[in-house]
Amino acid sequence: MNEELYSLSERFLTHLELEHRYSEHTIRAYRSDMDQFLSFITARFGRTLLTDISHVMIRDWLSTNIDKSVTAKSVNRKISTLKSFFKYCMRQGLLKVTPMTKVIAPKIAKRLPGFIEEKGMRALEENVSPVSVTSPNIFENDFEGHTHRLIFEVFYQTGVRLSELIGLEEFKVDKRNLTIKVMGKGGKERIIPISNGLSAMIEDYKAEKRAHLEGFEERVLFVHPHTGKRLYSKYVYLTVRKYLSEHQITTLKKKSPHILRHTFATHLTNNGADLNAVKELLGHSSLASTQVYTHNTIGKLKEIHKQAHPKA
Repeated sequence: MNEELYSLSERFLTHLELEHRYSEHTIRAYRSDMDQFLSFITARFGRTLLTDISHVMIRDWLSTNIDKSVTAKSVNRKISTLKSFFKYCMRQGLLKVTPMTKVIAPKIAKRLPGFIEEKGMRALEENVSPVSVTSPNIFENDFEGHTHRLIFEVFYQTGVRLSELIGLEEFKVDKRNLTIKVMGKGGKERIIPISNGLSAMIEDYKAEKRAHLEGFEERVLFVHPHTGKRLYSKYVYLTVRKYLSEHQITTLKKKSPHILRHTFATHLTNNGADLNAVKELLGHSSLASTQVYTHNTIGKLKEIHKQAHPKA
């Protein structure tokens, strides 16, 4: 058992959580990567000092992951975890050189983000099922149904991440200036404009919450419609997947909250929004992360060109 390495790993994760304010989801992923790596090192090489870890050992571990059909994206995340870990060790004066300099990340095939067509989102906004005659309304007309509908509206109209939606607090919704303030990755706050319609929906939801529930969490905007507790990730994820699956809003294989974020960004770019503005709205640290949405825009332009140009 490499107690020293495991102890150092815990200090590293605590540093990420407290100093860099990484999300619970990110910390969980980093912990999983570190535990897997240290378990491999212990099983393969026995008791190992930090200074004994070489790029050969790391490549060996990454190779075993690739042999198990772990995706290139996941392997790259593991590499990123180890890079952060060894940089931390260097800053602590425990290492002079990182072994990661000779580790090359595998290339990831670019995949265009899935999104929902505008007609599908219109059906959601109008609360009309495009496929069901027996159940024409997508969302039930009760507090739970109103909670679910507002979840969709906030995702689609603001492009927030799942963690940002769950963490949204009532006082950070500014109905006068029509904005919401969200806490993004790395503890970075950003302000997102909202429409009059969405502001009114939020105010109605807050009033209904007070009339419907007792003892709910006061600061939190979204609460569980039965318990009044802050919503949790799985509840929101399953809610989004349920509606997108049951009402066939999209034929995409992946039906997650992130699809609504992609939809927000794609509809903006398809309708001519400046890419830098979309970057700020999404809270991306780099324009490269936002540029993927231009692929969908180019596809739309090609379609328009083909339909409209006499020689297309």
